[in-house]
Amino acid sequence: MKRYLQFETERLLLKAASTEDAPFILALFNAPNWIKYIGDRNMNTVVEAEKYIAAKILPQQERLGFSNYVVIRKADGVKMGTCGVYDRDGLEGLDIGFAFLPEYEGQGYAYESANKMKEAARDLFGQAELKAITTHDNASSQKLLKKLGFKSEGKTKIKDDEEELLLFRLVF
Repeated sequence: MKRYLQFETERLLLKAASTEDAPFILALFNAPNWIKYIGDRNMNTVVEAEKYIAAKILPQQERLGFSNYVVIRKADGVKMGTCGVYDRDGLEGLDIGFAFLPEYEGQGYAYESANKMKEAARDLFGQAELKAITTHDNASSQKLLKKLGFKSEGKTKIKDDEEELLLFRLVF
């Protein structure tokens, strides 16, 4: 099995997502804020989560060496969320994304993990800029992106999605 980069912060371990994470991914994708702000992926079983990981996450990891990371709290090994840098179909350039289970929101974990991924994009992945997208009503993600140094770039739509999204950009 190929070994992927993993990252560490003071409180967190960011491990490349794998099919072993399917039960966690299933729970995250069905969390209320995931469905509200990211969208319902109609994922109902662990097998469907495994197929999603194999089809959507692993190919980018193979191609670029990075993708989606499971955010794990070092103190107790609990999987809390995901954070990653994505080559999203229909969006020019790479973008950063993050999502956490409700019980881990508002505790600085998203900032800590996203800041680490931002540094990795610049220092390890050789990016001169990063983008981010969010829904108009996701105020907490917009606030976090601004805290990370992203600036609003207007609006965009991504492939196979009719919803207009807010576009943010960070130039290193």
